Amino acid sequence: MTAPEPDGTPPPDPEPFPPFEVARSERIYASDWCGLRRDMIVLADGSLQEHHVIELDDAVVVVPVIADGSIVMIGQHRHTHGKTHWELPAGRLLEGEAPEDGAARELLEETGYRARRLVPLPGFYPTNGISAHYAHAFCGLECEPAGEPDLDPAERLVVRVFTEREVEALVDAGRVRDGFAALALLYYWRRRPG
Repeated sequence: MTAPEPDGTPPPDPEPFPPFEVARSERIYASDWCGLRRDMIVLADGSLQEHHVIELDDAVVVVPVIADGSIVMIGQHRHTHGKTHWELPAGRLLEGEAPEDGAARELLEETGYRARRLVPLPGFYPTNGISAHYAHAFCGLECEPAGEPDLDPAERLVVRVFTEREVEALVDAGRVRDGFAALALLYYWRRRPG
């Protein structure tokens, strides 16, 4: 295991491997929401291996922080697993939309709050084994109510403001089960943009 440098500088990324050669690629499914592609990649011994890739537009996630340090979260129902749990406002970018604009839009649409300032946090690949889908993370500082949420017909959610201590308790108890929310909160707490 490589430790950080004494000055706190993180170790470098690993040396990149050359990409796999793709013998052929086939679109299996495509919709406005997602796509599924089957790539046949060439292995070192010359044999082929099937690799499925889910195609999704990039997304944003926002940690909305009120001036007193409280955090706005949403309790959202997810059809995929049938559960409702605490998350942060997040969603896909519209075609041609800048990540910061998408973050401001999703924050307002899902919570009715507007941030005075959006500060970028590190982004991440939430499912990089099966998709190049990328999440741009932001911290929304000095959030204030600006209206009612403007939800899509299939969105079911409730907006709630928690103290930072309450959010920490939810995370510690394993009750922030959404990966976007958990990782964005970690980056927020590690960086403390101000």
